[in-house]
Amino acid sequence: MYEVRFHGRGGQGAVTAANILAIAAVKQGYYAQAFPYFGVERRGAPVQAFTRIDEKRIDVRMNVYEPDAIVVLDPTLMSVVDVTQGLKEGGIIVINTAKKPEEMDFPGYKVATVNATEIALKHHLGSQAAPIVNTAILGAYSRAVGNVKIEYVLEAIRENAPAKKEENAMAAKEAYENTILGW
Repeated sequence: MYEVRFHGRGGQGAVTAANILAIAAVKQGYYAQAFPYFGVERRGAPVQAFTRIDEKRIDVRMNVYEPDAIVVLDPTLMSVVDVTQGLKEGGIIVINTAKKPEEMDFPGYKVATVNATEIALKHHLGSQAAPIVNTAILGAYSRAVGNVKIEYVLEAIRENAPAKKEENAMAAKEAYENTILGW
């Protein structure tokens, strides 16, 4: 079973990203589940969401404590939350940042970066003050992890994004093409 933990802030779309990733995995022929974890439920507060992907039925119904991959929608969270907590050795961290992977300090992990904020703004997703980066980061996830192909991610976005379906799909495609792998 492959487990993913998303870190974002309320209103950024981390929960939607986890759901769309699960839908894309199912379209590709996997079993999947997605669910959120909320602490303080307010816009801007730290939020976690999870996705599980497997080739067989998933009966586990608990939080993901030892993920294979971490997806960080808001890099400012890394100064207040230990995003690597429980991440398996050699796990993948996908980060929304303008920095290159080698500029990030995560020894023992594979780091991929993409400027999802810039891509979201380019495609008019959210506002300058609050860009919605969730679909762009899914493109980066697809490139970095590779277990869910970009064509299924794009299809799931086009069918399930709450608004601006084509703009969201184009953001994911652009992020896929511009993700920098640190390995």
